[in-house]
Amino acid sequence: MTDYATRRRMMVDTQIRPSDVTKFPIIDAMLSVPREAFVPAAKREAAYVDGNVDLGDGRVVLAPRSLAKMLDALDIQPDEMVLDLGCGLGYSTAVIARLAEAVVAVEDIPALASEAQDTLLEQGADNAAVIDGPLTEGAAKHGPYDVIMIEGAVEEIPDALLGQLKEGGRIAALFMEGALGVCRIGYKIDGVMTWRFAFNAGAPVLSGFERQPAFIL
Repeated sequence: MTDYATRRRMMVDTQIRPSDVTKFPIIDAMLSVPREAFVPAAKREAAYVDGNVDLGDGRVVLAPRSLAKMLDALDIQPDEMVLDLGCGLGYSTAVIARLAEAVVAVEDIPALASEAQDTLLEQGADNAAVIDGPLTEGAAKHGPYDVIMIEGAVEEIPDALLGQLKEGGRIAALFMEGALGVCRIGYKIDGVMTWRFAFNAGAPVLSGFERQPAFIL
């Protein structure tokens, strides 16, 4: 029988802490949430590898380091509302649920959304809800949000999504620039987004977040 608890500790000790993620709530959440429950059954042996876990259809569970460093930069507080876009099978949502007051996850692949909701309930994440719908539309009726996280790469972010961020809110997004992925944290100040470099990482670009071709007259 696989000892997943030991693998979880090894993940934190060899992937999270060495990446300068030391905030106790993040460490505690990543030690507590069973990552293996949120990957396909056939991939459970790979749940704690240092890398993304493929979910098919161009979707991944972000590498533990990538997720932890995003959370570290966002510094989610216990009274905050979070929008988690592209939650896959719900691992990121389960971790965020331990940090935030509530988290609304959006997933546009119905089978993933349904399984994510079931697994989150099984794991006791009763402050998390999964919505089956287009990622690019977010979940405006539950917003605005203190924090938005995008679980995959983007080339562009629709203005409609940025509009769901509260004044003073933060968003984490992994921008793919050719083969290079750059995680940036965006801050909404006086209605304007300001972006800062956080770290390098890679993931597939999510459908709907591709750069739109410029029209040339």
